[in-house]
Amino acid sequence: MIIVLIKKKLTWKGLFAALLEMTRISVMVLFLVSGATVFSYFLALSTIPTAVSTWIASLEISRYLILAIIIAIYFLLGCFLDAVSMMVLTLPVIFPVIVALHFHPIWFGVVAVLMMEAGLITPPVGLNVYTLAGIAKDVPMTEIFKGSTPYLISIIIVTIILTAFPKIVLFLPNLMGR
Repeated sequence: MIIVLIKKKLTWKGLFAALLEMTRISVMVLFLVSGATVFSYFLALSTIPTAVSTWIASLEISRYLILAIIIAIYFLLGCFLDAVSMMVLTLPVIFPVIVALHFHPIWFGVVAVLMMEAGLITPPVGLNVYTLAGIAKDVPMTEIFKGSTPYLISIIIVTIILTAFPKIVLFLPNLMGR
């Protein structure tokens, strides 16, 4: 706000448009969070997350295969939803599964956020890419997706490293527990 005032770029019309857009986005997010809260409450009452986590934990397959499926789900959801929506809609079911498979919750939180962010820069809907395209109107969308590819690859590599060496994520939280 200070920068806009110093540059004298603020107009009443621009301020009104910004406030209107902020209100629209805030209401949309609040409706999403309230709907997801009701959804989570009904899930808790139905004991579906507990049943699903018990069933998945009893499967005779590697816990890392189940983790890979969960990571792939987050990656795909990231192509269509924003991070808050993904967390609110999936964590009531996914979190008990992660705990039942004996993965550390903090570690999974970091990995899940990485996958959500990776999904936000992938086609077809890559919300972060569309945001950038709205700002840089003269740059073609294909160029922006090409430019985001190294970041996507680095996110995937970091996720693999963190899965192989979870103590990297847990280093600081373990220091806090002492």
